[in-house]
Amino acid sequence: MNTIASPSSAPEKRLDRQPRVVVTRRLGPAVEDRMGELFDVRTNATDMPLTREQLIEAMQDCDVLVPTVTDQIDAEMIGQAGKDLRLIANFGAGTEHIDLEAAAAAKIMVTNTPGVFTDDTADLAMAGIIGVPRRVREGVELIRSGEWTGWAPTAMLGRKLGGKTLGIVGMGRIGQAVAHRARAFGLEIAYHNRKRLPEAIERMFGAAYVEDLDDLVSQADILTLHCPSSPDNRHMIDARRFELMKEGSCLINTARGDLVDQEALIAALESGHLAGAGLDVYPDEPRVDRRLIRHPNVMTLPHIGSATREGREDSGMKVIANIRMWADGHRPPDQVLSGLG
Repeated sequence: MNTIASPSSAPEKRLDRQPRVVVTRRLGPAVEDRMGELFDVRTNATDMPLTREQLIEAMQDCDVLVPTVTDQIDAEMIGQAGKDLRLIANFGAGTEHIDLEAAAAAKIMVTNTPGVFTDDTADLAMAGIIGVPRRVREGVELIRSGEWTGWAPTAMLGRKLGGKTLGIVGMGRIGQAVAHRARAFGLEIAYHNRKRLPEAIERMFGAAYVEDLDDLVSQADILTLHCPSSPDNRHMIDARRFELMKEGSCLINTARGDLVDQEALIAALESGHLAGAGLDVYPDEPRVDRRLIRHPNVMTLPHIGSATREGREDSGMKVIANIRMWADGHRPPDQVLSGLG
């Protein structure tokens, strides 16, 4: 969990000019037009991720940097930032791509946009939770190949959802939204979280807390990941835990690619131990391992968990609100807390 940054991170007084804002990716017409009305803004016309050198150059000539998850901002880069950079207003909820400790030490505030993508990401996770056991990707390929020979009693048999156990790793906003949806499909909900939820919330979702992640992994028919990337979480689902998973179970990952040991995942799929996987994130984006693409029951999606017009626009408007509050000398509503603990 983030910890609260010191009050000195806020501007001492209202800026006496428009904030100079650099936006690293295109954020859509509505957001960019509004930013242009309020700020002295520079956007990235190419919409390609900036190189490290381009990011450093941008950080040397602005008051506010608006990065996204594709921008890795480490301590060395923060050390080279210009003296006017005092706010990193991240577009998106995740901030693992920003060295928060280095930013706090440099008295640079960091904000994010929490909550706006919760439902969108939960909806996409449900697409995998439903689609992988029912072999949807394989069925689509069968039709497109022209090889479908018609209905048969034993053709394309998947697994029903009702009565199966959905194991949720990470029961924050998105995990809870997934649990809410999954109950309607008759799934039994079990979850692992750093801290147990209050009993009233567990009752609301019909969710059973499993203290040990190994136990959850071994119980789940479908395992879905909804936790942040961190050094402690890297490869949390590795070869040992794949072996603990039930024969014929499924993995869904709409969180971060490095939560899963990809080689171990591919081995579990190719051996048939896992029935399939639904993936929206990868450890080396935008590269996707061809073995995953070739597997008949792996849904490979291009990191679209938050890709709705409404969600992206709401996130951009949160960025704007955070910048305006900061420029007016007030603490922004979505200040990211400076340490992780």
